[in-house]
This record gives sequence, C-alpha cells and structure tokens, in this order.
Amino acid sequence: MTNITVIGSGTMGNGIAHTFAQFGFKVNLVDINEAALQKAIATITKNLDRQVQKGSITEDVKNITLKNITTLTDLAKGAANADLVVEAASENIDVKLKIFKQLDEICQPNTILASNTSSISITQIAAVTKRADKVIGMHFMNPVPVMKLIEVIRGYSTSDEVCDTIMEMSKKLNKVPVEVNDYPGFVANKILMPMINEAIITLYEGVAGVEEIDTVMKLGMAHPMGPLQLADFIGLDVCLNILRVLQDGFGNPKYAPCPLLVNMVTAGHLGVKSGKGFYDYSGGGKELVPADRFKKKVAVEA
Repeated sequence: MTNITVIGSGTMGNGIAHTFAQFGFKVNLVDINEAALQKAIATITKNLDRQVQKGSITEDVKNITLKNITTLTDLAKGAANADLVVEAASENIDVKLKIFKQLDEICQPNTILASNTSSISITQIAAVTKRADKVIGMHFMNPVPVMKLIEVIRGYSTSDEVCDTIMEMSKKLNKVPVEVNDYPGFVANKILMPMINEAIITLYEGVAGVEEIDTVMKLGMAHPMGPLQLADFIGLDVCLNILRVLQDGFGNPKYAPCPLLVNMVTAGHLGVKSGKGFYDYSGGGKELVPADRFKKKVAVEA
C-alpha cells in the first residue's frame, strides 16, 4: 500500500499529507480550491523547515517529502488509483456522505476509504457505499506531524483485515494507533468536549475568568493548554458541531452546548482561525478579551 489520497487541504488535510509523504508514501492532495492547495503546500513547507531547524529531519528528507505530494482539484483523477483515501473535509455529515458516495464509484474495489472525522458515525458514512467492510475512521490529532495518537474507529461492518491494515500503517507513520468502537465522539471527544463545554459554562456563570480557568487546568491538572485556549485552537464551530453530535447521538442533556458557545459561533468568533474567540489573536499574539463579554446576563428586578 503506497498510494495515498488525502481529500481536503485545510489544517488537518495538509498535516495528514505531510505525514504520509514524509514517511515515503506517494500522496495526492485533493481540494476543489486551487488557492487552498497552494496555501497547503506553503504550510507544509514552513512546517518542514521548522523540522529541519530543530534537527528532526534533514534538508534531503524535506525535499523528498515535498516531491511525494501532488496537488489536484479533480477528485476522480486524484483518487482513481489510491490504495487508501483519507477524507479530511469539513466536519459536516452531508459533505462527507457526498464525498464517500463519489469515492465508492471512483476508487478501485480494494481501496480502503478512511475518514478523519472527529465525531461523525463511521457506520453512517459506510452505509452510503457498497464497501462498508472497507470503511474506517482515522482520527489524527492536531498538529498532525507532531501528535502521536491516531484513533482508529471501527464501523459496524469494518473488517478485521482492514482494521489490522490501518493499525499497522499508522505505526509506519511513527504514530500510536488506538482501536475504538463507533459511538458518538469516539473516545477523545466524548471525554474532551464535555470538559471544554464545562469550562465555558464555568466562564458563562461567572465562577472565574478565561485566564483563571485555563491556569487552574494547566497548573492544577498538568494540561499543556487550558480548555478555553484549546477550544480556540480547535475552532469553536468544530466544538459546537461535536457537542451537537454527542447530544443527538446519546440523547443526553449533559452534552447540550453552553449558550455562550452557541452565541460566539453565531457571531463568527471561532477562535484562532477567525482572530477572536476566548482570546484575541488579531494582533498576532494572544490577548485577553474583556471579561464582561462572556458573563451570563442576569435580569435585575426593579
């Protein structure tokens, strides 16, 4: 298995392409937007330069990695000869189902179809194909070239052979694969997102401020990043989508997103990618946002 197609050239997609290419795989990176592909290659180059500066790879490895990546805007050309396709499009069920229907028609019968989804059912995705046994989840962590974990998610019909193949391939990427079953949020986000949501509720209810909440979790729980900063890094829209998947999937009100999170996403304050979330990134750094922006408004009786 040598030919890999990655669909989507955003943060996760370019990181996945970078990682496969660095470990010797030929990668077709596919996106409908040519400008997005150019931006992805620039990001990969920048990240490879950082690895060279740190001494973790050589200049030759960097150059070979870049040569291993081909960019395309045509899905049919990009996926026709793939041994493995990894979909890393937006976390939207309708988008993913459309892509997997197309892939099932385009790809060779033995091609394995994987999704980098962080919460959406692999079983539901597989159901729109005629190869449910060959559909699996590969949930990489961000930043992909650095983080070791891959959640390998077995759909209801995923075969043992396909699961074993993906587990072994993940190890070839110098990753640590962990096999999990297909339930909303899998393991990582079933645990992480309620914690982030509770941190937002704590802020919303005025128990403590942004910096205070993040400091408690960093210094008290040894988290490398506070939950509110992490939410900004992930994207508040992504956090909201995952919480809604959990709420719908389990029918449990404990997964209901905090109204503050809903309002921030509605207002377009999505975190790092929009320049403002729980922190303000518009100046190139990380600054505090005025605290009164986040507090629950309580009506005062006359």
